[in-house]
Amino acid sequence: MNFSFRMPVQVYFEQDAVKKHIEQLTEFGKKAFIVTGCHSAQASGALDDVTEALENAGIKCKLFNQIENNPSVETIDRASAIAKDFGAQMIIGIGGGSPLDSSKAIAVLCAQADGNPQKATELFATPVKAALPVVAIPTTAGTGSEATQYSVLLRHDLGTKVSFGNKFTFPAIAMVDAKYTKVLPVQTTINTAVDACTHCLEGFVCNRSQIFTDSLALSALKEFGRCIPALKDFVKENKKLSDEIREKLMYVSLTGGLVISHTGVTAVHGMGYCFTYFKQIPHGKANGFLTPVLLEFTKEKLGKKLDLALEALGFADAGSGGILEFKHELEELLGKSPVLTEEECKKYATLSLIQSGSLANTAVVPGKDELFNLWKSFA
Repeated sequence: MNFSFRMPVQVYFEQDAVKKHIEQLTEFGKKAFIVTGCHSAQASGALDDVTEALENAGIKCKLFNQIENNPSVETIDRASAIAKDFGAQMIIGIGGGSPLDSSKAIAVLCAQADGNPQKATELFATPVKAALPVVAIPTTAGTGSEATQYSVLLRHDLGTKVSFGNKFTFPAIAMVDAKYTKVLPVQTTINTAVDACTHCLEGFVCNRSQIFTDSLALSALKEFGRCIPALKDFVKENKKLSDEIREKLMYVSLTGGLVISHTGVTAVHGMGYCFTYFKQIPHGKANGFLTPVLLEFTKEKLGKKLDLALEALGFADAGSGGILEFKHELEELLGKSPVLTEEECKKYATLSLIQSGSLANTAVVPGKDELFNLWKSFA
C-alpha cells in the first residue's frame, strides 16, 4: 500500500469561524487585501463579519470587489497592482471559487521572490516560488477551493480556462461556515452542489486516485446522495434547505477540495470549460451535464470502482442502469443540456485538447476523435 498526502491548510469548519479565529491573521501582518465578487460576500454577511473582526484585531483592509464569475487574467493583473500599492501582507478571499481562485493568483503576483511570475499570463508557465498568505472564506458549497492549490482563470486569448498551482498556492487558513450559503439563489446552490459532487466523483475514478483519497471521496459521495431528495424539493417546491443539509453540502465541497488537491480532475472539467466559455453555463452545471457522458465512456475500464461510486450516491451499479439513474437525477436538478451543432462539436473537441492534464487523468484517455464523439452526445 503506497500513498502520499499533504494538507497544509488550517481548516476551521464551524459556525462563526471568522469571529472565533480572525486573531490568527495578526501573525501575517497588519494589512489585508480582501478579494470578492460584487454581491455574494456582502449579501451573505461574510464581508461584514470579516471587516468587523479585522478592525477588532487592528488589521487594516482594502476591498477589491470586481471579480467576475470566471475571473480573467486581466482582472487579476489589475487587482494585483492595487494590492501592491496598498502594501498587502495577506489576501483574504471571500466568495465562491472565483474569488478564492483569484486570491491565490493575486497572492503570487504580490509576493517578493526572484523569478516569481510578475503578470497573470506568466502564472501558467513560470514556476511559482512564493505567495502571500491566503485566507479563504467560502460562501458557496461547491468548489472546495479553500482546500486546494489550484487557481483557474479565464484566458480570452485561448478561448478557455486554464489552471495553475503548486505547494505555495494552498491557502494558509480556511474558515468554513455553512451559514453564508443561506442567501444563495436556488440554481446557484444546485450548480455548486453538483460541482462539489463531481469533484469527489472525478477524484475517485481518475488515474491519480489513491486509497486515502478514495476513502474521503466515498464518504462525501454518500453524504451528497443523502442530500439529493432535499435538493430536488428545493428546486421543485422551493422548500428551504435545513441547516443540517447546508452543512452536509459544505462538507462535500470541502472534502471534494481535499480530494482533488491530490488527485486532480478528469476530462469532465477539461471539456466543461467549453460549455462555460461559449454557452455561459456555470461551471458546476457544465460538469453535471458531462459527468454521465464520461462515466459511460469509461465504465468498462472502471468496472467495480464505478459501481462503488454509484452505490455510494444511492444508485444501482453501472450494469443495472446506475449511470442513467444518475443522469436523470442530475437533469431534475439542472435541466436539460444544450443541443450543439456539428461545427460546435468539432470546435469543442479541438479546444478540449488544450486540457491535456485532465484528459491524461481520465481512466480512458480520449483523443480528438473520441472527444468529438463525446461532444456529439449533445448534438
